[in-house]
Amino acid sequence: MKKVLIKNARIVNEGSIIEGDVFIEDGIITEIASSISAKSPNLSIIDAEGNYLLPGLIDDQVHFREPGLTHKETIATGSKAAVAGGITSFIEMPNTNPQTTTIELLEEKFSLAAKTSYANYSFMFGGTNDNLEEIKKIDPKNTAALKLFLGSSTGNMLVDDEKILEKIFKESPVLIAAHCEDEATIRKNMEECVERYGDDIPIELHPKIRSEEACYISSSKAVALAKKTGARLHVFHISTAKELKLFENKKPLKDKMITAEVCIHHLWFNDQDYGRKGTFIKWNPAVKTQKDQEALLKAVIDDKIDVIATDHAPHTREEKNNVYTKAPSGGPLVQHALPAMLQFHHQGKISLEKIVEKMCHNPAILFQIEKRGFIREGYKADLVLVDLNAPWSVQPGNILYKCGWSPFEGVTFKSRVTHTFVNGNLVYKNFQFTPFMKAERLKFER
Repeated sequence: MKKVLIKNARIVNEGSIIEGDVFIEDGIITEIASSISAKSPNLSIIDAEGNYLLPGLIDDQVHFREPGLTHKETIATGSKAAVAGGITSFIEMPNTNPQTTTIELLEEKFSLAAKTSYANYSFMFGGTNDNLEEIKKIDPKNTAALKLFLGSSTGNMLVDDEKILEKIFKESPVLIAAHCEDEATIRKNMEECVERYGDDIPIELHPKIRSEEACYISSSKAVALAKKTGARLHVFHISTAKELKLFENKKPLKDKMITAEVCIHHLWFNDQDYGRKGTFIKWNPAVKTQKDQEALLKAVIDDKIDVIATDHAPHTREEKNNVYTKAPSGGPLVQHALPAMLQFHHQGKISLEKIVEKMCHNPAILFQIEKRGFIREGYKADLVLVDLNAPWSVQPGNILYKCGWSPFEGVTFKSRVTHTFVNGNLVYKNFQFTPFMKAERLKFER
């Protein structure tokens, strides 16, 4: 059995920071103590040197573009970048090509990940207006959730038949994760802008087109439907202060039926950044005002927002560098999400314990992921070491995304991921990767 001893770490876990050692045997955390002495011919000892040891991050929303859109990203390239950013498990979205709207296509994606992923993996099943019978076949123990697009989507994934939507909410065997933007509102706003500007709409109007109203109308409908049907609902990428009134901060988290997520870009950017970043910060939902940005971070601290994720959604530089109507929405984020949140920590805006709660513990709780998301004896050894005093700048030469760019280019982060362990295997160390992959399919305690 392979054995690893991590010594002299500051362990950030379950609301506290303690100094100690962690012993790993055959991919499992077997002992956590203030000091562990061990000798074995198969033992690797890693001195953390007082750096911080976190549970591996769990990103509940990524788009790794495989199959069908692999000129933007693949499971291999996306998961490799994720591991470099301390993300050891991901949940990927169904709007690939073909879309993941049958059980057969879902299992094909699992087969791809089993061969190429650097991080532990699961996939969401996609709901449509006409695949309720397939939704009923979802195995809750093996599939993360059902993804519904209640706003603009690629292909036929917009679920806009209200009778069908209510049936899905009543009959889904798993948590429902929803993208909420009102299509009618967006279409109206878009038509007005096209009439005035043609295709070259100023990017600054993006949050006016995909407006606060569009978000709130859709989110409030989804929340009302969840309350009516008793469905378990998780609302993705909240982007407005107004939407926060829809959510509560009651405890314990496992008993909350309606939860919310915020993404890194909505915490980092606001509408004043469009002038310098242009379409490279065009996301759906749109980055909005500084007031919204500040309210979202406050909601993270106050527990109205339960999860911080990335919505990693890469496009090529050529695709993004287009006029408004032709530039796709989305951007790459998995490699830089944790360093960005640690930057907020350096600014005194959030504690390390709260970062771990929102990016490690809570995704595990909400999706009922088996034995991950915590540093506990008996749990899988998904672990991340970070040095809070190791500045580095995001430059083209150290960006790992297949698309080759980042909205953080030129930013100097104060903190760096130094080691990432996936199932007890050191897969990443100081910008270098090991030649083997030891990722596993996530399982769910349902």
